[in-house]
Amino acid sequence: MPRLDWIGKKAVVNHHREVPFHLLRENPELSVGDPGSGNLLVQGDNLLALKALLPYYAGQVKCIYIDPPYNTGNEGWVYNDNVNSPEMREWLGRAVGKEAEDLSRHDKWLCMMYPRLALLREFLRDDGAIFISIDDNEVHFLRMMMDEIFGANNFLCSFAWEKRYSPPPDTKDIGYLHETLLAYRKSSKFQRNLLPLTFDQTGRYKNPDNDPRGPWQSMDYSCRYTASERPNLFYPIINRNTEEEIWPKETRVWAMSKEVHEKNEKENRIWWGKDGKSSTPRLKNFLSEIQQGMIPVSLLKHEVAGHTDEAAKELRALVPEVKFTPKPTRLIRHLMQISSDKDALILDSFAGSGTTGHAVLAQNASDGGNRRFILVEMDEHICRKITAQRLSRVSQGYEKVPALGGGFRFCELSEPLFDERGNIRSSVRFSDLARHVYFTETGEPLPATATLDNPLLGVHNGTAVYLLYNGILKDKTQRGGNVLTIAILAALPGHDGPKVIYGTACRIDHERQRREEIVFKQLPYKLKTGV
Repeated sequence: MPRLDWIGKKAVVNHHREVPFHLLRENPELSVGDPGSGNLLVQGDNLLALKALLPYYAGQVKCIYIDPPYNTGNEGWVYNDNVNSPEMREWLGRAVGKEAEDLSRHDKWLCMMYPRLALLREFLRDDGAIFISIDDNEVHFLRMMMDEIFGANNFLCSFAWEKRYSPPPDTKDIGYLHETLLAYRKSSKFQRNLLPLTFDQTGRYKNPDNDPRGPWQSMDYSCRYTASERPNLFYPIINRNTEEEIWPKETRVWAMSKEVHEKNEKENRIWWGKDGKSSTPRLKNFLSEIQQGMIPVSLLKHEVAGHTDEAAKELRALVPEVKFTPKPTRLIRHLMQISSDKDALILDSFAGSGTTGHAVLAQNASDGGNRRFILVEMDEHICRKITAQRLSRVSQGYEKVPALGGGFRFCELSEPLFDERGNIRSSVRFSDLARHVYFTETGEPLPATATLDNPLLGVHNGTAVYLLYNGILKDKTQRGGNVLTIAILAALPGHDGPKVIYGTACRIDHERQRREEIVFKQLPYKLKTGV
């Protein structure tokens, strides 16, 4: 399979594994509504934020939507659509090194996106999917990069979203009316949903003959095959109202066999027109018998998924001073309907104005769902003054905008887990370290049933994971419990099987460790940082 290569690729392919874990700290002053709603808005670099969130949410997200910079080269736009920002140049210098000086605009964009996409994949459930908005500047590179990270066999669709209903006024050559949305699944366990039937679709079903089975729509009784191609479908039928014998055309035979036709007659499924004398039969297709939904299609027309004018008006109604144009909530709601259920966790790590969070709250209000969102926004001003404001006003109500309910916790990136000497920072709480220990040991988040009131964090595939650390056994002395001794071992919650125990030191000899099925890992040296 062809593979995508660029300057700096070698430096970033595994960079997501090297990103240090940071702590998250809630800002109660910017949090809104019910803190237990499960919704989260994080301000900070999305690479660092994703790594910080991984121990909490790995493998739990059903749907990811991101709208990354399209790399158009536009630096003057309020929401910078360029990889030449000071923050990005500084990051590229650290991550890529001297090669960063030779990177083209496309190289920089690929370097920026690869580790973020690699981390995003770790958040998805096995039956989850990711949707990425993009335009023609990078869509060809993005498709190849996604094939590499997610697997070409997990490509779902390249959606065309009709973002405008007329060409832009400054069109010179081709008037672009659409943007692309690439969709990939995590694995073959993903199953798309049927979309709700619209009023326009159900409104086509009538009941002119008062059939007790309810509204129906007539369908063609013939099909495109010829008599020579399907001789078994070329036969006469009788209009029982007129006793007229009717043959199909030789170029277009009946759509069903004689046996099926006889069954249709017995069940009163043939429509001969209002007066019953038509010479062209049609099949009654009952609304109650069709699948209760429609198959998603690759063309997202603006009547279904919204357009940019609608999106701008939505945002200005909530945050009037904003000048840039986000995505419409109808677009995100449409993608959620395709890919997730009413209890799904939705993630957007390029949150912008917060359209994804708005869409989650709106969909919950519409169908009584309990979806939750995680949003990450890098720009501090946008996150505090636009994203948080929009979500607050949507959930609590604002002027003529009705309250949708819900709330969110506002979190900020705090210090790294380790200090510059590689030691665990003294400010790190037991609960913080426990989540990182369990995740790096098992690759899964700490179980929701974990009480965090004793050293046993949980049991994974038959192996118990323990943490001896300040806060759970009170002090740093050997007697306090951070050092594994025979006495401490006896005091630990029991487990009949293999044990992995993290602590500052071990005073039990190797033979005893073997007999007790103990693997001891010394903090901080054995605490991995990778995915």
